[in-house]
Amino acid sequence: MTMSGIGTCLWFDGQAEEAANFYVSLFPNSRILEVSPMTVSFELDGRSFRGLNGGPAFTFNEAISFELFFESQDELDSKWAELTADGGQESQCGWLKDKYGLSWQLIPTMLPSVLGGTDPAGAQRAMTAMLGMSKLDIAALQAAYDG
Repeated sequence: MTMSGIGTCLWFDGQAEEAANFYVSLFPNSRILEVSPMTVSFELDGRSFRGLNGGPAFTFNEAISFELFFESQDELDSKWAELTADGGQESQCGWLKDKYGLSWQLIPTMLPSVLGGTDPAGAQRAMTAMLGMSKLDIAALQAAYDG
């Protein structure tokens, strides 16, 4: 494996390989590259990551999150279910934590068009609707914008 450019290292409390295998199972064009007792290198949809078995000193928080974008509600619902399975936690406004505590934002691609649309009242209604949601509902967001 060639090391250059910018990468992402994720600190785990001993579950780096388990987490990498979980993430690789969720995304196409993903694979484990290299495993050692301390680290695991992997790709998610062609992007490089390293998992570090760093111990309990640090944990994930919402200051860092991964964004996933979806055209359809079915795709969003499916990925939401996979990421919240086995101990993941729903949050609000499309955010969740997976079973390893990593934060994800599942975002419909249409969201900017309703939150920043040309109708200020519609944008406010869509924002109010979003603030009341855990998993984002594309049809409900559009309906709120449309009034």
